[in-house]
Amino acid sequence: MLKAIALILRAVGLLKFDRLAEYTSEYPSTGRVPEESLVVVRDGDVEKWACLACPGGCGKMIALSLNPSRRPKWHVTLDFWNRPTLKPSVHQLNECGCHFWITNGTIDWYPGRRRTNSRGAI
Repeated sequence: MLKAIALILRAVGLLKFDRLAEYTSEYPSTGRVPEESLVVVRDGDVEKWACLACPGGCGKMIALSLNPSRRPKWHVTLDFWNRPTLKPSVHQLNECGCHFWITNGTIDWYPGRRRTNSRGAI
């Protein structure tokens, strides 16, 4: 219900975001996640992975470790609307090469690293 309200508020310009977070207990085995989602994989109270479709348009799924004892590691926090903030930044070293942060569900591009997808500029 909260997601539906957030989508309506975004449609009328009252809430800004590119991604909303959702939780699952299973790693996305298909290697695909919804384009407007950041999927947090958790086992009980332990968050393991943050998975998202690359916003650079390369079609790859990005899987980021949330395990505090691994390196590199990321941290995800959610606001009331489930808009994720992801720290530190994500820098794709593949052919896409995009570099970005996610803050309150909005993709913030590192200067000079903005990419386009098949629909045009992101």
